[in-house]
Amino acid sequence: MNMKKFLIHLSLILAFIFIYLLQSIFFTNFTIAGIKPNLFVILMLFIGLYTGRSMGIIYGIIYGVLIDLWIGKNIGITSVCLALVGIVGGIFDKNFSKDSRIIIIFIGALSTVLYETAVYILQIILFNINVEVLSFIKILLIETIYNILILVILYPLIRNAGYEIESEIKGDKILTRYF
Repeated sequence: MNMKKFLIHLSLILAFIFIYLLQSIFFTNFTIAGIKPNLFVILMLFIGLYTGRSMGIIYGIIYGVLIDLWIGKNIGITSVCLALVGIVGGIFDKNFSKDSRIIIIFIGALSTVLYETAVYILQIILFNINVEVLSFIKILLIETIYNILILVILYPLIRNAGYEIESEIKGDKILTRYF
């Protein structure tokens, strides 16, 4: 692995730690109806979109295990769901333009809905939690809107950093898929 790729992976790890701190410290004070955004979904979407499906799965599993360990939840659910978001990012990478803010916002909303729905369904299946559909829908809508707002604000940064990472990770292969 060359130095640039090493620095990219190190940056993704540091971004995860920074986002964890933002999520657990900063956004605790900035909730909407007691609900925080899920910045991990945005990070995983970013990784899947710009590094590909395989890296999205790998980072999703690793980040999910770390989140579950730090938060003290049952290990596995977050990993599976973040890996799903990485897969979605990888699928959209090949099929849609990342230059469109509208498409990125749509993919971000879809990823948030997919992640939260998967977490909810897995918790129902594995832990037999009570099904509270209206409460879940309220949380899902607010979190999705919150994530959309963050994506709107961060889109230029995400796009610029993403293309830098993509050109280094994927090399010259990125142009061949468009022609």
